Amino acid sequence: AIILGVLIQEDITAVAVGMMAAEHLVAIPLAVAALVVGTVLNDILIYGAGRAARAFPRLDRWLNHQERRPLKAWLDDQLVKTVVTTQFLPGLRFPIFGACGFFALSFGRFTIAVICVALVWAPLVFTCAYYYGLYTLDWLGLWRWPVALALVLTLIFTGQRYWKTVNQDLRAAESE
Repeated sequence: AIILGVLIQEDITAVAVGMMAAEHLVAIPLAVAALVVGTVLNDILIYGAGRAARAFPRLDRWLNHQERRPLKAWLDDQLVKTVVTTQFLPGLRFPIFGACGFFALSFGRFTIAVICVALVWAPLVFTCAYYYGLYTLDWLGLWRWPVALALVLTLIFTGQRYWKTVNQDLRAAESE
């Protein structure tokens, strides 16, 4: 169930599982292992979706257009840094990891980077959520769940707004 939750919404699932572990509803080793596996699987599936999208001729022509070659080269050169940064910015995994697949960047390098980052990201988010759940159990009671959800959603929407701003800046630079 944790792995499936990660595939649906990674950040919210990680926080919920950490808080559930604080209430002894799930074992800590099982929770962390499932979060890591789910994160790696999710990121690989996003890469695969981007790679599969190349099967559409119109999209493939757009991706292989001369104007996008610098972006592809930069992304390939900065692949590990991009994977690390993206994992910690909610809402950006799908477009960026999908782009890695669109541009057919090295699957091996991508997967190794994703595994290494997941081994840090999942336990870190879990630990933060665990201690949040532990310390707010008496203080906020049931209200700790909507407060945690509001915090995660704020981070996700902030990341998505940032991505939209970056895309608008890139489009403006391309049109100049």
